[in-house]
Amino acid sequence: MFSHSRPQPSWATLPVELKLSIVDQLDLSDVQNFSKVNRESYNISVPSLFRCVNIASAEALQRYTACVPKPYHRHIRQLTICTKRARSSTGSGAVRVSEALVDMLPHCTQVEQLTLNLAASLAKAVIPCFEHLLSLKSLSIDHCGDEARSPLSERLVVAIAASVPNLRHLSLDRITRSAMHAPDLVGARPFVPVVRGDDDIPDHPILGRELRLPALLRLPTLKKLRIRDTHLGDPQWECTPVYCTLEVLDLGSCYHETNDYNRACTERIMGNIGHTVDECALNTALTSQTFAHAKHTEKPLKKLRKVHLTPLFPVENVVDTLTTLSDSPVESLSVQCHEDDVVDMCSALTNFLNLRAERGEKGFYQHLNEVNISTVSDLSDALDIGVGLNKGAPTKLSREGEDAVRQLQEFCRDLRIQGASPAPAPASATETPLKESADILSEKPAPAQERVRASGEV
Repeated sequence: MFSHSRPQPSWATLPVELKLSIVDQLDLSDVQNFSKVNRESYNISVPSLFRCVNIASAEALQRYTACVPKPYHRHIRQLTICTKRARSSTGSGAVRVSEALVDMLPHCTQVEQLTLNLAASLAKAVIPCFEHLLSLKSLSIDHCGDEARSPLSERLVVAIAASVPNLRHLSLDRITRSAMHAPDLVGARPFVPVVRGDDDIPDHPILGRELRLPALLRLPTLKKLRIRDTHLGDPQWECTPVYCTLEVLDLGSCYHETNDYNRACTERIMGNIGHTVDECALNTALTSQTFAHAKHTEKPLKKLRKVHLTPLFPVENVVDTLTTLSDSPVESLSVQCHEDDVVDMCSALTNFLNLRAERGEKGFYQHLNEVNISTVSDLSDALDIGVGLNKGAPTKLSREGEDAVRQLQEFCRDLRIQGASPAPAPASATETPLKESADILSEKPAPAQERVRASGEV
């Protein structure tokens, strides 16, 4: 008789799809080690090695485009590019950066999240590259250079955003107004920086010449919009037709302008688009004038469920602003403040909760069930909602601050509201698989971490 024994499964007999799936579950360091076994293991490791790429400087970008084969770009899902110089050098760096992006971006056909930290403006030849990024859903553009010497024009940024076919999340930092759209700012106090010479940006097929920041409201796929450290005084914010259904709105302020001016800008924008917003972050106080700017029959902020107050929000306006939002079905309130302001912020939140208790839950914030408070050691650490990551790690409070938080938690417990402690620090990036370049990183995305809460339920 003959015995027919089934062959034992081995790595060599597995189908390629299963091998790719197994490698994708490994930590990056393990993938790096596995890629060195042989040629097959290297080829199988390439999709995981290039899934998340972080290019940390203009020089690194030049090396990346020169050394990495173009077919590898299609594996990128998350891409971060910084164009700051790693060291002082001479030459037309902006042109070389633009050329490198033109050479690279059209091949990143599967990229879903793109972050551009730009030290200077880019050539207009970059704009058509974004038309090929059909999978791109989240775009962040942060100007990390000198705004006076090398500003980043709103016309260029709007043209780029409008070229992305399926853009849902947009985050902008330190974008400079164009003299073409803001002639009133040129040479006038408080001398807000403006860009000249950007009138050569090509017209957009839909937006035409109106490549100003309010035109972003005409992008139908947009769901989340974050604009920080940018002048928002364009009067078109109030009358631009809204073709998107924004769910998350995060508006910062312009440090060149006064608090009252920034507040008026925020109220004007919310009056136009606030009727669809589910979650918002505030740098400035709000008054009842927010509703006076309403352009729709629906009441502004009628769907608002989550409110975030950033470290720049004035503590003295907490109660007034939250009272302004009292008709919204707010369920969650998150507050970030400087570590030196913890006591004052806890006191303000206590006054607000006292007001809620006096008016009765059914008539004033009846849906509120969670209050989170966290601290930052640096005001540059901003709270990002929906777009981007928390940049700062939690700080250690003073004894007085800890007592204030404890008392607030106890008060929340009495009111049967959850109180939260500071969030954990984000996971750090792992080392690069490209040995010759220490400033190009490949990262494995970390699993989402739940916020640690001190329960206030009875």
